[in-house]
Amino acid sequence: MFKIFKREKKNNLPLPEPAPEELIYATAEKKVSLFSRLKNSLIKTRKTFTDGLTSLLLGEKNIDQNILEEIETYLLTADVGVNITKKIITNITTKLNRKELNDGKAVLDELKQCLIDSLTQYSKKFTVDTNKKPFLVLIVGINGAGKTTSIGKLAHMLQNENKKIMLAAGDTFRAAAVEQLQVWGERNNIPVVAQQHGADSAAVIFDALESAQAKNIDILIADTAGRLHTQEHLMSGLKKVAKVIKKLDASAPHETLLVLDASIGQNALQQASEFNAALKIDGIILTKLDGTAKGGIIFAIVDKLNIPVKFIGLGEGIDDLQPFNAQQFVDALF
Repeated sequence: MFKIFKREKKNNLPLPEPAPEELIYATAEKKVSLFSRLKNSLIKTRKTFTDGLTSLLLGEKNIDQNILEEIETYLLTADVGVNITKKIITNITTKLNRKELNDGKAVLDELKQCLIDSLTQYSKKFTVDTNKKPFLVLIVGINGAGKTTSIGKLAHMLQNENKKIMLAAGDTFRAAAVEQLQVWGERNNIPVVAQQHGADSAAVIFDALESAQAKNIDILIADTAGRLHTQEHLMSGLKKVAKVIKKLDASAPHETLLVLDASIGQNALQQASEFNAALKIDGIILTKLDGTAKGGIIFAIVDKLNIPVKFIGLGEGIDDLQPFNAQQFVDALF
């Protein structure tokens, strides 16, 4: 049987501290604006990508083939991807030949607009359908991407919107994954449905959905066992989860979000491709943008898979998961 977790001390021992990837709560430091935080988080990507482009182009009057090749190198180095890089270079070359771009600043502005357009083309915000209650959000991804932490941050965000939240501890295989979710749920007064270590993930989420229906919960966020995208027998477990929960709600899951670690660059694109092949991915949570120079992978993922990025992780703090905005992202990148 499932249980809604209420933590108890055993033998008068203190409650365990959260694992290293557990959420870090806000301190008394003065909060900065979202745009400033985004800009600060993209420092490494900006240094290897847009700072170089800016230095290359600003003040340049003659844009020749050598400069176009340098632009191409900057784009590829930042993991923007071969396909979208080719599109951008072709677009700029065409406009240069038509004399529509007169100098380096005009080229830089055009490049920036191309990047914005590539993201907004498939842009879609995370929206809860209130006609589907509970609205089931399935979170998938490999271990180490920040999956469990992102669940906590997302739950916190939705709780602040006065939504009744429940969590399902469906990652029953990774050591401490269930406990992490339970500790976080206790701290924020959010019920967590869990079973013992090694329990069937699909059964846990099925029980959680049944409980959420009975308790009139608005949103159920379900964790799943982290798995390598290359292991087919593990990926099939995700298909089982989707199949089992449809016995209670034929329309569920209502939103499937894939958590990707931005710092792994092109490997994130491969992961996204494999997970999307196994499940219909509705959106991406891109984490660890603050610690990588490979933030350009966001363009390659959206361009290759036509899947919108819905949230980005800007750090370890409880409020560091933010809805994705393409215009703001590119502005901060430059």
